[in-house]
Amino acid sequence: MADYFVGKKEYFPGIGKIQYEGPASDNPLAFKFYDADRKVGGKTMREHLRFAVAYWHSFGQDGTDPFGSATHDYPWKTDASTPMEAHEHKLDAAFEFFTKLGAGFYCFHDRDIAPEGASPSESEKNLAHMVALAAERQKATGVRLLWGTANLFSHPRYMNGAATNPEFGVLTQAAAQVKAAIDATIALSGQGYVFWGGREGYMSLLNTDLKREKDHLARFLAMSRDYGRTHGFKGTFYIEPKPMEPTKHQYDFDVETVAGFLRAYGLEKDFRVNIEANHAELAGHDFQHELETAAALGIFGSVDANRGDPRNGWDTDQFPSSVYETTLAMLAILRAGGFTTGGLNFDAKIRRNSVDQADLFEAHIGGMDAFAAGLLAAQRIIDDGKLAGFVRDRYTSFDAGEGARFEAGGMNLEELAALAGSLGGSARLGRTSGKQERLENLITQYVLKVK
Repeated sequence: MADYFVGKKEYFPGIGKIQYEGPASDNPLAFKFYDADRKVGGKTMREHLRFAVAYWHSFGQDGTDPFGSATHDYPWKTDASTPMEAHEHKLDAAFEFFTKLGAGFYCFHDRDIAPEGASPSESEKNLAHMVALAAERQKATGVRLLWGTANLFSHPRYMNGAATNPEFGVLTQAAAQVKAAIDATIALSGQGYVFWGGREGYMSLLNTDLKREKDHLARFLAMSRDYGRTHGFKGTFYIEPKPMEPTKHQYDFDVETVAGFLRAYGLEKDFRVNIEANHAELAGHDFQHELETAAALGIFGSVDANRGDPRNGWDTDQFPSSVYETTLAMLAILRAGGFTTGGLNFDAKIRRNSVDQADLFEAHIGGMDAFAAGLLAAQRIIDDGKLAGFVRDRYTSFDAGEGARFEAGGMNLEELAALAGSLGGSARLGRTSGKQERLENLITQYVLKVK
């Protein structure tokens, strides 16, 4: 019996289970660094990284762009006679891919796995049918749902937003989708549920009541949380930050903005963030910055693992390839305590001119290897302690005496100012080197030691 799933038809013939062959291998369909059962810092790579495949990009994105039509041929579409049958075949193709790749999780939007019906009830019926099939395949393969979500941005009705739409009727449609998507996530034992506000923002402030829209969004999130909890959802609710695109400005601009929004509406205990590398770049931040910020604010949750192109001002959703960047990301994740219900979801798509079936595998293999290598380097950084020791020593003036009293809230501004004369006389005050270049070189050393 094959150690991967095949339905009525094999959609990736000629490609078997992807194996670990080590750094010396030149086989494009083998892992060089991702050895799933290898222990790193007391846990296996599989447990640390919790890789997930994005259903929408890997099985729905067809290479279409604003300048050209589809370039990717999907046999699960061409061998089907109805939209529902096409989705059934796509589900088989997806689980074949998950199991051949060795990914333990996947993520989906409601419209990824089931076609929209002529009414909300028909759409919910379609989704329930596909969820039942997905549950059978999960049971047969052991692949799990990392998180589910609802597509509240593609349909023309959502051109002015979903929860922030100025028309109440649109909110009711969004509520029907989210209710059904939460039900689907519960039925599939999903470990999280994500809200990405693709059109929860504005194109122009001239026609926007910003405060009212934010109030509506907060109320919608609270209602969704309450529904999920009362119906047995025990996972984590996530908000995915993004600054713009498709709107001019989105209300979930970055991690700091989301944290402020949650606190303003009393939702900070219920939601964490799903951080995407490419979205961080669009917000003018490094991926590491968003991860560290989320950890500092206590809302780190999950990751959409991809990258952008610094020369392009849009969301290119490319597969990660820089071990230097994945090292910094994994360092932040490990210091945050690692993943609990979250994981690394490859919200990335193969390029328009990557048209071979093997390209989808090679893209994921490269991304998994990049993060595995980053994990190894990050764990070496932690075990060695030089970086943490430098940062710790940099703040030693706050560890005892008046500095410690200040941190503990034990003095007022007058007392703090009075210390200026006795502690501020040195000509070298504030001129201790930050050693940035040395630390950057140190990271490079750990990256190059990966094996």
